[in-house]
Order: sequence, then C-alpha cells, then structure tokens
Amino acid sequence: MSAEPEVTIVGGGVVGLACALAFARRGAAVTLLEAQDRLALAASGTNSGILHTGFDSKPGELETELILRAALLRPPVLAALGVPFARVGALLTPHGEADGAVIAGLAANAAANGVEVHVRAGDGALEVPGEGITDPVAFAGALAAAAVRHGAAIRTGVRVGEPVAGDMVVNAAGLGAGRVARLYGDASFDVFPRKGEFFVFDVAPPEQILLPVPTARTKGVLVFGTLDGRTIAGPTAVDLDEEDWSVRPEARDEILAKAAAMHPPLAGAEPAFAYAGLRPAGCDGANYVVRRSDADPRLIHAAAIRSTGLTASLAIAERVVALAGLGDRPEDELRPGGDPAAGSASPWWRRSAEHRAALAGERA
Repeated sequence: MSAEPEVTIVGGGVVGLACALAFARRGAAVTLLEAQDRLALAASGTNSGILHTGFDSKPGELETELILRAALLRPPVLAALGVPFARVGALLTPHGEADGAVIAGLAANAAANGVEVHVRAGDGALEVPGEGITDPVAFAGALAAAAVRHGAAIRTGVRVGEPVAGDMVVNAAGLGAGRVARLYGDASFDVFPRKGEFFVFDVAPPEQILLPVPTARTKGVLVFGTLDGRTIAGPTAVDLDEEDWSVRPEARDEILAKAAAMHPPLAGAEPAFAYAGLRPAGCDGANYVVRRSDADPRLIHAAAIRSTGLTASLAIAERVVALAGLGDRPEDELRPGGDPAAGSASPWWRRSAEHRAALAGERA
C-alpha cells in the first residue's frame, strides 16, 4: 500500500461520512461515492435523531461495544464541528409488576455496560440521563464538510455498478450494501428494508425522551422532542421486500394511542408531518457487519447497521480505519468545514418528510 493510500467509500450516509473523515485525517486519499443527489437522504436523515447511551444494548455484542466507544469519541467531535446536541435524558415508566421486573433487568444491563441509570424510588421509573437528541442531517453535513476540509472528495449522483478503484474500498452503502458486496463476489450477507414511520406534532415536547417498557418482540413507540420544539412519535417496524418510503394509512392509529398514553398533550392532536425511514436490517440476523471481506481483501464492510448507526458512527469509522491497517497513524487536528446547518432552510425532520413524500408520490 502506498504512503498515501487511496480509499474509496461507497455510501454517503453518516457511517460513510464518518469513515471519510477518519481516513482523511490520517492522510489517506479519500473519495466518497453517493448514489443520491444529496448526502444522508436515506436512513441517516430519516431516523429519530436520538443519540443513545447503550443502556439497553446486549453486553458483549459488537454493536454495544461500538455504541459505548462512540460515547467517548463523540463529545469533542460535536463540539469542534458545531453540531447541536441536547442531553435531555430518557424515562421509562412501568405500568405493572411485570414492567417492574423488565426495568430491573434493564438497570442491571446498563450496569454491565457501564451506563448511568437511576430507578426512582416512588414509581419505579428508570431514568437514563445520558440520552440526548441532535440534528442527524446537520451531523452528517458537518462530517462531510470536515472530511472535505481534510482533503476528501465527495461525489454525489454516482451509483456503483462495478468494482471501484482504490487500495481500500469501504462498503457503507446502507440498503445497497448487499448488492455492493456481491460486485466483489461476496455473498456472505444481505440486507432488507425495515420501515419505521414517524409523526411530527406541533405540540410542546416532553422534557425527556419517553421510552416504553420493551417487550420480547419490540422496543415500541417513543415520544421525543426535536431541537426546534416539536414532538415526534414513532417508529413502527415493518419488514419489506423492497424499498417503499410511503407512510401507511394505518400507521397513525398504530402510533397515536400509544404515544398519547405516554404524553397526554398528544391526545386528539393531528400530525403536522409524517415521514418514513428505511433501516438496513441484516438478513438471517446479521447485524453490524464491520469486517474485511473474505472474497476480496481490499473490501471492508460497514454494513447491516441498524437504527443505532447515528449513535455509533464515529466508533464504526475508527474500527474500519483499524481494519484497513491505518489505526496507528496520527490524526490531523480536527478542522471543521463550515456551518453544519448551511444549505438547509428546513428542520431535518421536515426535509425528511418532504423528500419521502416526493419519493412516495413518484412510486404511486
């Protein structure tokens, strides 16, 4: 490998952009290719904007390791790049004896992960002070601008249809990661779209992120505020065979009653906006496929990254750089590339809602 290795990154979501910045800061010649005409239009721009602590993540799994590592990496990066963040905390309130047992288990899980939580003496609710909210589009934009400032080239509107050049190729293609892997003869995993639908309300938000007590099947519907003072409720979880960015008519009823029970001001409220995000779920239980490809030693996967990708992105990038053999290279001092909110006249959730409505209309 040359002194200035050439690295091509496929995918312009938050994980690909974090990788671009990490490689560029270590002196690599970085080119990032994104199929859409703008960055972070898929899962990275259509999520909840919540940065998680990992209190409920299964100890010992790679996803958990990277969430916890990112919690250490993220604060100085957010500060240096001017990315907004509000550490509002989260709250899980039990509604019966069975819920109390689940919360006790979550508290023990958090302790195993080294995450601060508190069980309130009065109602047995679980408080997670470290949970917070950000603007995921601003986060992605700040990573992109900083990567360019450090010498990376970003090209949008480029759909990869054959193996690309580079000493190293990073597969951070989100929903297209399985297809990109197969271009290199790697059929070791695939992904499918898991739709999460959200509703935005012009209702004063709760002070904390309100989390339901999870069941064995689902984590359930959340209620949380945005940085601009709206309230969002969601998501659903609908497994799909192909991409479909529409919001189903029945999704409102699936979400609203549960959300109103958690945050009474939502009772009778009508959504101002709705949007759907598609998370790249791994087939056959694949999750956080962050490794070198056995089929082509140049290819490194950062694939099948679920909804925690925004949270773990910086640690995923650190892991990918290490897999490329550049982990010991000194990093240039982080230099921001401009205002992370530049070029966005609308809040991130409205950008998501309007873009996805346009896509759904095209498919109708």
